[in-house]
Amino acid sequence: MGCFCSKQRPQIFEDPSLLSSRSRFTAKEVKKLNELFRQLGSTLVDDGFLNRDEFKLGLFQDSRQHSVIADRLFDMFDSKHDGVIDFGEFIRCLSIFHPDTPQEEKAVFAFHLYDICQTGYIEKEEVKEMIVELLHESSLILTDDIIQSIIDKTFEEVDTERDGKIDIEEWKEFAARKPSLLRNMTIPFLK
Repeated sequence: MGCFCSKQRPQIFEDPSLLSSRSRFTAKEVKKLNELFRQLGSTLVDDGFLNRDEFKLGLFQDSRQHSVIADRLFDMFDSKHDGVIDFGEFIRCLSIFHPDTPQEEKAVFAFHLYDICQTGYIEKEEVKEMIVELLHESSLILTDDIIQSIIDKTFEEVDTERDGKIDIEEWKEFAARKPSLLRNMTIPFLK
């Protein structure tokens, strides 16, 4: 018979002043965000970390919901790739959503979010997957033809090299022309 033992991770508490210096947040905001992090991180397992299910629960109030966007966001927050988000990772990644973060940094983050397959390009299938998921979350129904039309129009406008994929430079140029693309990447209460 085998024994199942769970490996305990040491909790890492970074100094709020240090985290503040490595993010866009003030030390006071870091302390406030620590309260939120502790609340989110104790909803399922009170271990001082935020696991994937707790992260989804915080985003959607449902940890069982499959979400490409939530999974990509979790992977981007989990910079150590150890399956959990510690408070330092949380603050450093959340900093991208601060009102003072330059639009170009937000555009780069969004590019990596949409590059689901992590190929260094955004391809049509990835755009389709995102559109379908966003429509599903909004309870909107569009025909496949309309979705394909949206994808084609997007690539016509963004893919300036006409190679069937969007590279990071094309994306940054597009985001600079259409700043409304990034409006959801700012935490409103910090303005």
